[in-house]
Amino acid sequence: MDRTEQIREWLREVYDPELGVNIVDLGLVFDIRDQGDRIYVQMTLTTPGCPMHDTIVGGVKRILEEQPEVSEVEVDLVWEPHWSPYMMSEEAKRQLGYF
Repeated sequence: MDRTEQIREWLREVYDPELGVNIVDLGLVFDIRDQGDRIYVQMTLTTPGCPMHDTIVGGVKRILEEQPEVSEVEVDLVWEPHWSPYMMSEEAKRQLGYF
C-alpha cells in the first residue's frame, strides 16, 4: 500500500457524526498530497452550513497528527464541486439505505 492510500485509510476513521459514515466513503475527500512529514487534504462537507464542521475538520487533523511521521496537516475546505450523494461509495450508499 502506498502512503497516499495509507493516509486514505487513516481518514476512514473520521466519521460524519450525523450520518455515521466515514468521510472517505461519503466522498468528502477530494485530494491528498503527501509531502513527507506534511500532509495536505482538500475536502468538502455535505453542506456549507454543516454544524459538524469543526468536529469533522478537527478529526482529520487529529487522526493525521497522531501518526509519528507527520508533523503538519493542512486541511483545505472547498465548496466546489458541491457534494452530492452520487459521490458516496457503494458501501456508504448501502449503509444509508440508498439501495
